[in-house]
Amino acid sequence: MQNNTFSTLFVGQNLINLLAVDSTNNFLKDLLSKSEPLPEGTVIMAEDQFAGRGQQQNNWQAEPGKNLTFSIFLKPNFLPLNKQFLLNMAISVAINNALKSYLPIDNCIKWPNDIYYQSKKLGGVLIENSIFGQTIKNSVIGIGLNINQAIFSPDLVDKATSLYQILQQDVNLIELLAEICSQIESLYLQLKAGNYTFLKDSYVDKLYQINKPALFSQNGEVFEGTIRGVTEIGSLQLEKENKIQTYNFKEIEFLNTK
Repeated sequence: MQNNTFSTLFVGQNLINLLAVDSTNNFLKDLLSKSEPLPEGTVIMAEDQFAGRGQQQNNWQAEPGKNLTFSIFLKPNFLPLNKQFLLNMAISVAINNALKSYLPIDNCIKWPNDIYYQSKKLGGVLIENSIFGQTIKNSVIGIGLNINQAIFSPDLVDKATSLYQILQQDVNLIELLAEICSQIESLYLQLKAGNYTFLKDSYVDKLYQINKPALFSQNGEVFEGTIRGVTEIGSLQLEKENKIQTYNFKEIEFLNTK
């Protein structure tokens, strides 16, 4: 399905809406593997994504027809490999900005790219970059957001939330998707223009538990630390025992506290 109603230059102007798919990222990567050129900004949206993936190969569970599960095709070949985490920053901040007008209090970004409302997960991002030489050939950006889902499985009740649970009313999925696409395009163009400091500052400002003492775990050891920021390559900067330590993905675990 072609769509030309979004007020964007390219993100979302080619919208393919699927009834059901294992993963919108997989579907988009399959399209890219074929010879037909795909316009940058193409969005693949699924009403039912039955095998969605999150970070660290976790499954993404979403009730069909109730949430936003979609992927975006971008070509950030202007971005140096050592700065590819800036794309993650731009996408995470854009989603945060789009959701802000719906929520009674600000949401935040749990490092590296989960969308949080208070102490519960509202959504997440999975970016898969295709590298050619020293260049990012293309990026497939999978996004899952809990929107109109009212009930979660018992193992997720204390961990996840949705806009419906927060607002006690449904949200128009296409209107919200249009706003997310608009915000992503805006910050992607900031990235293309080289406004790295602006993007990094915006990301750090929205980090979950920034500058607040919190509990973390590493290799089974529980300790208290304070998030101070991130490096340009995306490592978490944590103050521990009056020293700044850096941690890469999977090296550290947040311990949720109410």
